[in-house]
Amino acid sequence: MKRLEQEPTMVEEPKKTKYDRQLRIWGELGQTSLETASICLLNCGPTGSEALKNLVLGGIGSITIVDGSKVQIGDLGNNFMVDAKSVGQSKAKCVCGFLQELNDAVKANFIEENPDTLILKDPSFFSQFTLVVATQLVEDSMVKLDRICREANVMLVFARSYGLTGFVRISVKEHTAIESKPDHFLDDLRLNNPWPELKRFVETIDLNVAEPAAHKHIPYIVILVKVAEEWAQTHNSNLPSTREEKNEFKALVKSKMLSPDEDNYREATEAAFKVFAPRGISQDTQDIINDSCAEVGPNSSDFWLMVAALKEFISNEGGGEVPLEGSIPDMTSSTEHYINLQNIYYSKAEADFLSMEQRVKDILVKVGQDPSSISKPTIKSFCKNARKLKVCRYRMIEDEFRTPSVAALHKCLADEEYRSAIGFYILLRAVDRFAATYQKFPGQLDDGLMDHDVAQLKTIALSLLREMGCDGYMVEEELSNEMCRFGAAELHVVAAFIGGITSQEVIKLITKQFVPMSGTYIFNGIDHKSQSLTL
Repeated sequence: MKRLEQEPTMVEEPKKTKYDRQLRIWGELGQTSLETASICLLNCGPTGSEALKNLVLGGIGSITIVDGSKVQIGDLGNNFMVDAKSVGQSKAKCVCGFLQELNDAVKANFIEENPDTLILKDPSFFSQFTLVVATQLVEDSMVKLDRICREANVMLVFARSYGLTGFVRISVKEHTAIESKPDHFLDDLRLNNPWPELKRFVETIDLNVAEPAAHKHIPYIVILVKVAEEWAQTHNSNLPSTREEKNEFKALVKSKMLSPDEDNYREATEAAFKVFAPRGISQDTQDIINDSCAEVGPNSSDFWLMVAALKEFISNEGGGEVPLEGSIPDMTSSTEHYINLQNIYYSKAEADFLSMEQRVKDILVKVGQDPSSISKPTIKSFCKNARKLKVCRYRMIEDEFRTPSVAALHKCLADEEYRSAIGFYILLRAVDRFAATYQKFPGQLDDGLMDHDVAQLKTIALSLLREMGCDGYMVEEELSNEMCRFGAAELHVVAAFIGGITSQEVIKLITKQFVPMSGTYIFNGIDHKSQSLTL
């Protein structure tokens, strides 16, 4: 292994300035996760180089590039991480040097060896990394590497660009995300299930106050809690459920207005749907706390230890609810009312956090771990996002290849919308079988055998379909012709796109924020479509 030595910089650029834009997205916890992660890249052609470039710019802790090839003239046209001076030199060394220049805070290493050979001869090598990005591997190497990484509990992302198509596939036993950050999610206001402190505050405010200025500045949280209580008194404590009842509830809110220009009552009417939300926890949360992993032991991860504490909290002081998030949205209100509400929500969230923290510590002691091993910021983040937890599990590549979902395959092959995506999926597997048989990819050599390659590729694709339980189906002839025309080329524009998707998924996995993609992501550069196949 060789290491490029970093020259000392005169002035350390402040981290918050250097990574300002990304800190706004994934915060300091996320950035710290990146800076402590080690990434291994297999093959540093344009696809791998583009993926790694994005991670280096993002401040990943360390990178190790594994590639045994030399830079050739053809590489200058599709890989921006090499130049004319690089021709004939180690590709791993040259790419490593260019990437190091982008961010000297990243530790950059390289190994001049064929990844296929390393996978076969030294499987323990991969256990030292947080995550492996494997690009341009053929099917046999993918299956072997997947077994290795799963056994070592190392995250793995496959990526490949092939002419105008390509794929990205995550393979990890389990990925848990605390900050899943969904695009749309209901505010945690508990308007239909207020706790005692909120109830007492609401009771101090009179909706029938005669002073217009005071009436216009009652926050909609107070309005909706009061109207919900009034509604419950005449409807057997049930929340509005039918369309008619919901319209009736909104009409009741509007009836409290003294004039049509009261913004707070308009906000209350628009936010009335927050009262209609069901009490308690969602089915997704129920599934997580009932997961077999929630029965924790000495080897349980921090996530599942906190889930075990969450389950206890919900059954006890939570009263069927998860910890309160503790924030409220902007709304028309007097300053006094708004600050009082903020304090009430914050105090409830802090009390819930303290209860959760104690339960986490008790569980850690119970399983024989250090009670302070899970930090307060981590528990606080867990509490704040308890309604949005996600658990993702991925099939082994070998299982997908050997026993794919026949029903899913049939559905995709019969669906016009997915026919090209599943066609490329089949052909990307077929070209590897072609290469194993003929020691070249179809159309790769200018040997005048293009028609022969097309015919052979079609035959292999049909055989593959039969093995997958899809006898009688055929891959579109145009796609087979295109795959041969591609000749296994890595076009920079496609490689950059696939590399970008890959680095995005790597960041999700490392920061444990957002939800990584499921299934196999297929890019169709001919029709400019991207689709995910779950097989």
